[in-house]
Amino acid sequence: MTLDTSIEFLKGIGTERAKLIANVLDIRTVEDFLHFFPIRYLDKSKVYKIADIKEDNLEIQLKGRITELQEITYAKGKKRLSGKFTDGTGTLDLVWFQYSNWMKEQIPVNREIYIFGRVQEFNHSFSMPHPEIELEDKKSAEERLRPIYPSSEKLTKRGLNQKFFQTVQANIISQIPHLIEENLPVSLMKSLKLMSRQQAYLNIHFPQNADFAKHADRRLKFEEAFFFQLGYGLKKNYNKSFTIGNPFPIVGKNFNNFYENFLPFELTNAQKRVLKEIRNDLKKPIQMNRLLQGDVGSGKTMVALLAMLLAMDNGFQSCMMAPTEILATQHFNSIADLLKETDVKVRLLTGSTKTAERKVIHEELLNGELSILVGTHAVLEDIVRFKNLGLAIIDEQHRFGVAQRAKLWAKNKIAPHILVMTATPIPRTLAMSYYSDLDVSVIDEMPVGRKPIITAHRREKDRNSVYGFAKEEIAKGRQVYFVYPLIEESETLDYKNLMEGFEHISEIFPLPDYNTTMLHGKMKPDEKDAAMNYFAKGKADIMVATTVIEVGVNVPNASVMVIESAERFGLSQLHQLRGRVGRGAEQSYCILMTGDKLSTESRKRIKTMCETNDGFKISEVDMQLRGPGDILGTQQSGMVDFKRLDLVNDGNIIKAAKETVEHLLKIDGNLQLPEHQSLRNYYVKQYKGKNKWGKIS
Repeated sequence: MTLDTSIEFLKGIGTERAKLIANVLDIRTVEDFLHFFPIRYLDKSKVYKIADIKEDNLEIQLKGRITELQEITYAKGKKRLSGKFTDGTGTLDLVWFQYSNWMKEQIPVNREIYIFGRVQEFNHSFSMPHPEIELEDKKSAEERLRPIYPSSEKLTKRGLNQKFFQTVQANIISQIPHLIEENLPVSLMKSLKLMSRQQAYLNIHFPQNADFAKHADRRLKFEEAFFFQLGYGLKKNYNKSFTIGNPFPIVGKNFNNFYENFLPFELTNAQKRVLKEIRNDLKKPIQMNRLLQGDVGSGKTMVALLAMLLAMDNGFQSCMMAPTEILATQHFNSIADLLKETDVKVRLLTGSTKTAERKVIHEELLNGELSILVGTHAVLEDIVRFKNLGLAIIDEQHRFGVAQRAKLWAKNKIAPHILVMTATPIPRTLAMSYYSDLDVSVIDEMPVGRKPIITAHRREKDRNSVYGFAKEEIAKGRQVYFVYPLIEESETLDYKNLMEGFEHISEIFPLPDYNTTMLHGKMKPDEKDAAMNYFAKGKADIMVATTVIEVGVNVPNASVMVIESAERFGLSQLHQLRGRVGRGAEQSYCILMTGDKLSTESRKRIKTMCETNDGFKISEVDMQLRGPGDILGTQQSGMVDFKRLDLVNDGNIIKAAKETVEHLLKIDGNLQLPEHQSLRNYYVKQYKGKNKWGKIS
């Protein structure tokens, strides 16, 4: 038997059962079976009494006798086997819907037995379908915790019950010394108090006690986290050793002139710290790969601009790419406004850019006259060529595929320095896991003078008071958003829903006292721009919109955000929408309107929004509710399918693995020392060629 042996060759399985197991559980090899872990354990030392059974759906063990056994015909000639089980405290019905004459003959009547199964209640009496039976005299004196594996009715009906899986697993476990080799150095296991790999597999399936099961779980989780981090660590080491970058040693006139004369506000300490980290990277002849995290409105664009001015001082061009035209336009407008008093030229390139303007941009990029380009996917077109691209900044990286990003790297002979920005705060465990090949900088401080947004939850009965509050804010000269969710899959129905909302708001806030404008996804780019500019210039008091304003609208005078049917939005989306207000010096408010009936999950989302403005805390709750896959987005294909590790709950293990890998690679960057050979061999065998994490020769 080897790890690659097909399960059809295991005792008790065969071809037909192997096909069924593969179809239902996706288990095909001995290794798959080893990784088919118990979901919990049954303590076989505990025996229930029938009189103590108060609820159904419990999996329990009982000791007693079967006193009756008979076949009963029901529903169109179908038969079931029915039995009475007693333990002196009461009687329980046993039932078998799938059985054979051979099986019926094997059931011991009037003998002391143990039965195990799930109790069900029907017509105020309890029964146990398809119980597992064990004779008292054959019960092991040294009974360990019994593993309970994930199963299904389809498997149980075909005789593939818990006892079947336990027997097959026990057969495999008996071969552990031949199947499992150690892959971690002894010194590492000792320092972290980890059990051996063989002991871990033995005790995850058949633990000696609860403590052994806990230690086995920790060892297997650590191993997964460790090799995942090792791949990223090797990749980072390779990049820093072999990926050449253009050094930017000069802090020159463009940077200094802007910093000393045109910086509109004092940088926060967090911005200064992050800028220093970026400057230290850019000094080196190694390509920078840095992730810049910062909450909505924390000042990432300012840091990005200062980095681009450093590139310009060293004779290089910069490019900032955003996933949508609205976001690219917002970045362009912000940067152009900041640079308007300087000699620095910046242009915008999107799908809507006119042909004549494109031609000018292409020429200016090629001759070096244009230093900063902001754009969308349009920047990736082959016709867009730079004279000397030195810095590429990507906003919201998860919206771009790997191949798309690679096209940007290829626009210079020496790959540009990379700064990835995200306004969606990434949970700590995700950042440690999926961005380990990047150096991470965090802006965790808001600009001076910004007041925390007050968030309130209101229901339908409060609607009139919400409208009254909005009118009070408008009377003070402020502006208000009303945001409607995309409820249907159909654009037509969504549009209808928005139009009804627009008409309703227009009635509550009528002309000429109030002016209301609208923004939605079906509008053409120039129509969107016109609507946004109209609102931004204060010509409209109210903007009724869909989630198209999640990014891209920057109106410091807007102080109220009313989100209709807020229970229909995800946490990160609610947080992004809230970030559209609170951009000026005045107190701002976010009002979450919901129906009266809320699910437990919706209630938790709304409560979280009302309790904190901290995007990182919100992202942690979001990951607990949605899981890591949804947080990372659909572009993160190839997410590792961890067998044991839980990104939501195992942050401490991930952190320990990350620190261990960093320490290991400082000592032995390419795993050449003799004590690291088993680790190296395992990594190469398991992962090399199967992923793009690490470079190891």
